[in-house]
Amino acid sequence: MDFGLKNKTALVLGAGGGLGGAIALSLASEGALVAVADISLDAAEATVARIVGEGGRAVAVQWDLANLDAIASNVARIEAEMGPVDVLVNNTGGPPPTPAEGQKAELWLDNFKSMVLSVIKITDTVLPSMKERRWGRIITSTSSGVIVPIPNLAVSNALRMSLVGWSKSLATEVGRFGITANIVLPGRIATQRITFLDEQKAGREGRTVEQVAASSTASIPVGRYGEPAEYGDVVAFLASARASYLTGSVIRVDGGMIASV
Repeated sequence: MDFGLKNKTALVLGAGGGLGGAIALSLASEGALVAVADISLDAAEATVARIVGEGGRAVAVQWDLANLDAIASNVARIEAEMGPVDVLVNNTGGPPPTPAEGQKAELWLDNFKSMVLSVIKITDTVLPSMKERRWGRIITSTSSGVIVPIPNLAVSNALRMSLVGWSKSLATEVGRFGITANIVLPGRIATQRITFLDEQKAGREGRTVEQVAASSTASIPVGRYGEPAEYGDVVAFLASARASYLTGSVIRVDGGMIASV
């Protein structure tokens, strides 16, 4: 199956990490030119090296999502080097584990800026050229917490939920321009973030990390954590020409973990 992504330009945020890196690799394997953005230049360059090693094309962009003033210049650089952005993958880091009660306003504001407002402003920056070309894909990676709130991840649950409402609203506005907007959310995908969360939970509950992972695995019908590449491949399909009639949706990549329909 041809995904129709050859020579399309894709911008993947947070692409130095597990999920973002896997997404960048999947898009590159379909022939897309990938701008690998990450707050860590070393991490971005490591992903680029993997893409190039597999015969793909990519450039690394150091990008602190909390710096809203850098958006215009970063997008301009990508456009100059690779062409207008056809596929935008909004993938951000997560806040520290916290309960809902008693969090400082600064914590909410700082994470809203880097996790939500940055995504909205970057999307607004690339949308005009997508509209002109009447083709585009806006894919936003969130969390299973937007369906079933995850205990002790209250800030993440709340802020990521706001992106679901934004993406659904956006989909209704840009569909007539050949642009789709979708949410994709991971279940328990084997990344450093999940390892960190398992370690935190183990510390709170006085259990081992292995016990926490075993308990989580028991709730997943397929009986294991997902691989980052499995998540990346779903995003690549959403980015493809084949997915032109799929918009305004929330796609779960969770091995059946979320019990609700």
